[in-house]
Amino acid sequence: MAEALRCRSGGIRGLRRFLAEYGEAVEWDIPHYWPGRSLLELYRGEMSWRELRVFLRYLPPDSATARAVRGSTPEEDAWTLERQLLASAVDAIRENTFATVKLGGDPKKTGRLKPPDPIPRPGVEQKKSNIIRFGGKHGSGAKQLAAVFGRPAANR
Repeated sequence: MAEALRCRSGGIRGLRRFLAEYGEAVEWDIPHYWPGRSLLELYRGEMSWRELRVFLRYLPPDSATARAVRGSTPEEDAWTLERQLLASAVDAIRENTFATVKLGGDPKKTGRLKPPDPIPRPGVEQKKSNIIRFGGKHGSGAKQLAAVFGRPAANR
């Protein structure tokens, strides 16, 4: 948040431009984080530009103004560091369970088990499988091999 204020020209002119771009978010944040105050006080002369600058500089990262500056979606904002770590822990437990079952189970029963997919996260693409299947309904696999090695398939 402080970086967004620093990268613009300083003083009242910079704050006016900031308010022109993110005014609605600032208007929502002021009564939320500063009860009893309003952005209207700035224009009535009851709040100084310095007070507004200090308020904006120390807003928390989850404030509406900080989210507007980052341009993040609500889904991305929901994935805090704690949630990311929790999802990673759940993924690790699921992978460990899969490995335990696969190694200790009957090969006839566990042969077709597939590893668990990780919990989907915003901004992270799902990993595509790199398993190459030969024969059957998947064809000979020549196209997949060619894609892996970066050369055209010989039987095209």
